[in-house]
Amino acid sequence: MTCVAGAVIAGMAAPRRVAAQAPTTALADRLSLVTAGGTNVLVLATPDGLTLVDSGAPDRSDALVAALRSLSAGSVRTVFNTHFHTENTGANERLRQGGATIVAHENTRLWMATPVWNPAEDRYRPPRPKAAQPTQTFRTDGSMTVGGDRLDYGYLLEPHTSGDIYVRFPGANVIAVGDVASPTRDPELDYFTGAWIGGRADAMDRLLALCDDRTRIVPGFGPVMTKAELKAERDVMKTIYDRTVDLVREGDDANDMLKAGVLNGLARTWKDPQRFLYDVQKGLWAHHNKLSPNVV
Repeated sequence: MTCVAGAVIAGMAAPRRVAAQAPTTALADRLSLVTAGGTNVLVLATPDGLTLVDSGAPDRSDALVAALRSLSAGSVRTVFNTHFHTENTGANERLRQGGATIVAHENTRLWMATPVWNPAEDRYRPPRPKAAQPTQTFRTDGSMTVGGDRLDYGYLLEPHTSGDIYVRFPGANVIAVGDVASPTRDPELDYFTGAWIGGRADAMDRLLALCDDRTRIVPGFGPVMTKAELKAERDVMKTIYDRTVDLVREGDDANDMLKAGVLNGLARTWKDPQRFLYDVQKGLWAHHNKLSPNVV
């Protein structure tokens, strides 16, 4: 992977305003977690510069840059986007203007470059500016070495969007999984872009195979997770799949599923259970070719 050299962290030379620094937690000697407005940004600091996983919410870019300045005087060389949602890619444009290479799955680039219908807002979301879009994409898996540290990255098929990836730091035993895991807020299944409950359970199985009992799992939002905590969330997703797949085939909607108690007795609560089940229903129908043949 080719990175742009000689850049400074965007905004450092001429800061727009004095900004509070986002909270920072050390995970390893050179690996830190920055919480930018609730969204997690993983930062690897090496003599070659900074490598980021996600870039936080748009209104928190000043705080993110302040935190990066406290970690290293080097440049941001590479930014991985775990998916296309704005709260995880908000500082892309600013960091790219400073010379960073933005790396993502090809589907993430397509969603950022295309007007996309937003059912919740009943309108099209316009494309992101060209400068905010990924400059380098991939379709399967890969690895790279940064300042002597190896990192691996790979595609996760349709657990949250159709462009989700993980980024793994084997030396630190840390893996960033974006919003494929959601420990503190309702999991989101962006069914309009291809996500569904079966894809989420399958992606979690793949992530669990990459972890051991000491692996720290960094979600896109919320606290760092253990393998046991990720498995507990995976088990909830699989239980919901098992409980809903027959109901969808029988024509039940989200209200019917809620009344049937498909979320009862699970190891988590829901802020908006009806909205979640609406996404579950839509995603299952979108993947009807993966269901049993007795679809009504």
